[in-house]
Formats: sequence, structure tokens, C-alpha cells
Amino acid sequence: MKDELFLVDTNILVYSLDKSEPEKQKSCSSLIEKCWMQEESYAIALQNISEFYVVVTKKIENPLPTSIARKIVKDIIDFNNWQVISYDEASLITAIDMGIKYKIHYWDSLLCATMKQNGINGIYTENVKDFDKVPWVTAINPME
Repeated sequence: MKDELFLVDTNILVYSLDKSEPEKQKSCSSLIEKCWMQEESYAIALQNISEFYVVVTKKIENPLPTSIARKIVKDIIDFNNWQVISYDEASLITAIDMGIKYKIHYWDSLLCATMKQNGINGIYTENVKDFDKVPWVTAINPME
């Protein structure tokens, strides 16, 4: 196991289950499987879990039934290799400031502020270009 805890972005979690993107699914499911097999621990924000639920039940080519998506969400929350993190009121202001300073979307800056608040510097994401604008964030695309 690596020493540094990485956050898993919503897109990685979604691709791990999205059969319409087989290459992305293979890479992402391999990463996620390491957590379920207790080989790695990952962080995930409540924001990511919420986005995940909406995307897999409404936005992917073959949406999951809500009961299955709910079970996955519950499993993530309950499983000790997932460190579920969230933000507070101060992080909202930090997110706004980061969005302005680094010229990134608010939801990405909120995720960065949440990571910072929880001492996490690394993120697995497809969206490396935006997270790379934040100097202390290490963004890795596991599909590359």
C-alpha cells in the first residue's frame, strides 16, 4: 500500500461500472478493485458519492437500477478502506477563492478544498488538466 491517501474522483468510480466504455472500465475497475480487496485505501468525498449516484442512475448509456446504485453507495460508506470525507463552511469560501485563483470550475475547487481540509493531496481523475492548475494537487489519470 502506498503511504499517501488518494481521492477517487466521480468519473473513475462511474467508469469502473460503465460497460459502454470498456477500456476505461477495465482501467478504473482495476483501481477500484484494489480497495475492495483491501490492497489500497482511498478517500472519497460525499460530493463524489452524490454525483456518482446521479450519473449511474440517470446519465450513463445503461443506467443502473436505483436499488443497485443505493447498495453501492451504502457499501462505499460502510467499508473501512474508503475514507469518506466532507467539507465544512470554511471550505466553501476556500473553494470560491481557489476557483477564482486557479480558474477552475466551482465543483472541482470544492473538491480541492475538501481534499485540503482532510490532508489529501492526490486524486485519481480523468480531469487531470483542471486539477493540475492547483499546485499542491497531484492528479493522476489511471486510464493513461
